[in-house]
Amino acid sequence: MASTASARPTEIRFRKAEKTLDITFEDGTKYSYPAELLRVESPSAEVQGHGPGQKKIVAGRRHVSILEIEPVGHYAIRLTFDDLHDTGIFSWEYLLELGAHMDARRQAYLAALSANGLSRDP
Repeated sequence: MASTASARPTEIRFRKAEKTLDITFEDGTKYSYPAELLRVESPSAEVQGHGPGQKKIVAGRRHVSILEIEPVGHYAIRLTFDDLHDTGIFSWEYLLELGAHMDARRQAYLAALSANGLSRDP
């Protein structure tokens, strides 16, 4: 895991048409996060629950977008999605971890949807 110093972003850009949040970190690491993945992997208690094994499967968010990106101190951002979810605080460390495991998280999300008879579509 990167240290806090190397975890600070040097650029955060939302590409509205692609619904993708691009973040470049001080150590040169770059990730393009789909808004859908950020929404369904929100670090909020609403999504993650309050303890191990309580994570919720968030369906129907294929077309979700980001309305607002708000800095939280020098360590995170709060995203407001167009479904009005805004309770997750995305720390730089969490975003680095999510970026590093993006493909695995996406596959686990798709598998969970399928296993529960849910869809990415609203």
